[in-house]
This record gives sequence, structure tokens and C-alpha cells, in this order.
Amino acid sequence: MPEQPQIVTKLTGLAPRRRDGHKGDYGRVLVAGGSRGMIGAVALAANAALRGGAGLVTFAAPGEVQLTIAALCPCATSVPLACDSAGLLAPESVRELMAAAGGCDVLAVGPGMGQGSGQLNLVLAALEQEKPLVLDADGLNNLVRADGWPSRRQCPLVLTPHPGEFARLTGKSVEEIQADRQSAAIDAVRAWSGRSARQGPPLVCSLKGAGTVVTDGKRAYVNRTGNPGMATGGTGDVLTGLVAAFLAQGLEPFEAACLAVHTHGRAGDLAAAKLGEAPMIAWDLLEFLPAAMKEAVG
Repeated sequence: MPEQPQIVTKLTGLAPRRRDGHKGDYGRVLVAGGSRGMIGAVALAANAALRGGAGLVTFAAPGEVQLTIAALCPCATSVPLACDSAGLLAPESVRELMAAAGGCDVLAVGPGMGQGSGQLNLVLAALEQEKPLVLDADGLNNLVRADGWPSRRQCPLVLTPHPGEFARLTGKSVEEIQADRQSAAIDAVRAWSGRSARQGPPLVCSLKGAGTVVTDGKRAYVNRTGNPGMATGGTGDVLTGLVAAFLAQGLEPFEAACLAVHTHGRAGDLAAAKLGEAPMIAWDLLEFLPAAMKEAVG
């Protein structure tokens, strides 16, 4: 019989800030992604990382859209990446991103980046470095194309798929996944971790949806915050930035993911209470994150 996971109900919060703390004490996040037609995804993730308390946030995006994204992220710095004629990340962007990664503590890769050989190589390079990594959106869609990716992983990893992305990663149908979300997530993490689960860096999956399931294969947390108003484009990008921010501030991957999905959902609940569910957009979550953060982490 497979070992039953420990069901977690209590969240781990962030450590109180010292009165003499400075921005370097609260982590450096690098968000990579963006493409022509999908500039908002990186902006949402970068701004969420800042709202989540990261001391410094940088985004890396194709050069042709970098300045447009920067206008939406006045508190973040940015790095232009080489892009092809379609505006997507070019192969040389891997070297450029890894150079930028040298100055960060956490990477978040995928929002709005598109799919292609350059993007796949970038995802694999991020997977093979050793700093904590959050993969979402097109980061996951490119990962699907990488045979044997679990054996190439060198970093602590948090995956944040919705059921469709999770189905592509596992080969299961969405219907199978939704029938038993907790078991599906736990089984996948255990399979991806393999024999190195105890010795290797942690791997966490946050299977998004009503009752988001967070698991590292040994523990599981089912989130109870959030509402249908969050079923709108861009909310997942906000979660990506929030997970990265909590990792950058010292939480372990499982604890960071649990706190992030709770706080993310709570921001959605606060937004829905004031705006209603139907009119909500992802940007609204950024405006309500401060209140949600105050409740969750003080």
C-alpha cells in the first residue's frame, strides 16, 4: 500500500521583518516570459512578487516588448532577451537569462512566453540550475515536450498547473484528474520525484482549481479560499509571482506554495466581496493582496 500523505491544515507564515531590514534581506525574484500579444502575464507575475514582499524583482522578456511591460511594472527592473521575428524568445535568450539568474534567489518561468525550441531550451536551462524555480503556463506547456525532464532537474521546483496543463503533463484526462484531484497530484509528484525524493531537491505541485491541492508527495494541503470570479485570464500569473516571493523570503517550497494559494484565494474573496464575482479581473487581485497578506502573514 502506498504511504498515505500527511494532511496539512496549518499554514507556515513569513518571519517578522527586522526594524533594520533592507530590500536585500527579502529576496530577489526573476520572472521570465512574455511575448508579442501576451505582455500582461509577466507584468502580473512581477507585480504579484512585489506585493508578496520580495525585496527586488526583475523580469526578463523579449526585447521588443520589454519596455511595454516595464510601463506596467514601475517597481521592477528588467532585462531584454533576444527574440526572433515573431517576437518569441530566441535560442540565445538562454545564455542571457542564465546571466541574469546569477543575481537572483528564485526564478519564475513561463507566463506568456509562448512555445518553441528557444522557449523549451530556456525551461530546461532553468530546470538544470540549482535555485528554486516556479514553472507555470507556457513553462509547463514547453516542459511537456521534454522527455525525461524529471531526471534533468537540479533545483527545488514548484509546478502550478491548472487541470488542462496537468493533463498534458501526466497523460491523464481532465475528467480522471477532477474525479480525485488529491490522489492525482500526489501520484504525479511521487512519479516525478522518483527514487531521489529523499535525497534530491523538493518538488511541489499546486493543482489549481476549486480546492487547489498542494503536495510534495508526503504532505497535502487543500485550499479553501477563492471563488469562481477568479476564473479569468491572468489569475494564475498572480499566483506564480506570489509563490516566488514567498520562496525568496525563505519559506520552503511546500510551505511557500500553501501560503501563496491561500493568500491568492483570499485576495480573490476580498475582491469579490467589493466588486462581485463576474466583473473581477486578475489585476484586481493585486489591489487586494495587501489586505490578504495582512490577514495571512501580519
